Amino acid sequence: MDRKAVEEIVEAVGGKENIAAATHCVTRLRFALKDEGKVDNEKLERNDLVKGSFSANGQYQVVIGQGLVDKVYNEMVAITGIGTATKQEIKDAAEQNLNPLQRAIKTLADIFIPILPAIVTAGLLMGINNILTGKDIFFEGKALIDVYTSWADFASIINLIANTAFVFLPALIGWSAVNKFGGNPLLGIVLGLMLVHPDLLNAWGYGEAQQKGEIPTWNLFGLSIEKVGYQGQVLPVLFASYVLAKMEIFLKKRIPDAFQLLTVAPIALLVTGFLSFIVIGPITFAIGNLITDGVVGIFDAVPVLGGLIYGALYAPLVITGMHHTFLAVDLQLIGTIGGTFLWPMVALSNIAQGSAAFAMMFAEKDNEKLKGLSLTSAVSAWLGITEPAMFGVNLRYKYPFMAAIIGSAIAGIVITLRGVQAPSIGVGGLPAFLSIFTEYWGVFFLGMGIVLVVPFVLTFIMAKTKRRKEA
Repeated sequence: MDRKAVEEIVEAVGGKENIAAATHCVTRLRFALKDEGKVDNEKLERNDLVKGSFSANGQYQVVIGQGLVDKVYNEMVAITGIGTATKQEIKDAAEQNLNPLQRAIKTLADIFIPILPAIVTAGLLMGINNILTGKDIFFEGKALIDVYTSWADFASIINLIANTAFVFLPALIGWSAVNKFGGNPLLGIVLGLMLVHPDLLNAWGYGEAQQKGEIPTWNLFGLSIEKVGYQGQVLPVLFASYVLAKMEIFLKKRIPDAFQLLTVAPIALLVTGFLSFIVIGPITFAIGNLITDGVVGIFDAVPVLGGLIYGALYAPLVITGMHHTFLAVDLQLIGTIGGTFLWPMVALSNIAQGSAAFAMMFAEKDNEKLKGLSLTSAVSAWLGITEPAMFGVNLRYKYPFMAAIIGSAIAGIVITLRGVQAPSIGVGGLPAFLSIFTEYWGVFFLGMGIVLVVPFVLTFIMAKTKRRKEA
């Protein structure tokens, strides 16, 4: 480990006096800085350990790379004497620099990112199930399990495991949201499970039951309350979790410690439960459906425009951190219409960033550091992790980022016109096809071809044009 290079990183972010707190993730150092204006970006870029840097959600992040970031962080702690901080402490320190909109976006990110591994795992398992049950993949007009019937139960079990995260999605969100809002996450799980209890009418059968006039109800103090579950819904459990957490905090401040175990949780859960079914659930359910209908309506009415805008804007949204808000929309779409047409464009956008970075390896042959960074960051992006490619290469030179956006926008139009959907969120790179409905594989592979070729070619041409102008 080059101690001097680590010291230069500390100096470049304004010195140890400018560091309020610091931690790291899989690939990046994360700083909560007192004054980001003191950062010397040029000095950071010259550092051999640094693959890129950016500011997002009130944190200044320095891309180092998987594995190496641990060593760099430990050396930095030894040099500066700063205490080892948790990611939550960094987030709390960074939050002081955010405006209300940024705080709202950060709150959504903090809720949904912890449950993402379960959702991505479900997506990959659904991909395996798609291969086993999809027709015309291996045999004309038949699925693999139709020919090899002994695999049918195997596919059924995989499907059950994959669907669990979505059937009990409110429980996952309840756990994460109540934890974020300062309450007991176990009560959040109970709240989420309560909203999908088997005694309630399944939300996916609500429309049919409504047409038949067979919706069961509770008669409560003269009110007729529909006994409807909220499977696949995002907003009801989000708002109910906020109420539950704040009520728990309120009660803990006013009830003596000796009585809290017997009173706080029962009262908070009971009151939140009643509010959920009487007020929160019906209102947010309607709002959620309006959002879904609005998004679907736009893409149905003008699919070219929808694909163009989302395909082009997703990468810029990553810079601001606003892309996390669309995870909630994806989950809402999956729960309401059975699939999302937004996430496939996210996967293609990631691949496009990798292709643009990969082109820089050939366009800038004389820059050995850039060549190595371009290759490793491209592979990372093709496997779904875009930060090294986006912040280490593409945004630094600008034109690769524009080339990636153009490729992503074209591919977005193509797959949106054909209505490509995914039943779940998976790995947002080359393995993404596993999480796409099998009937759309052909079109999605065409989209993948576009984001592999177009950003590469455009980046290469732009680099050569720039060189000729400079010469």
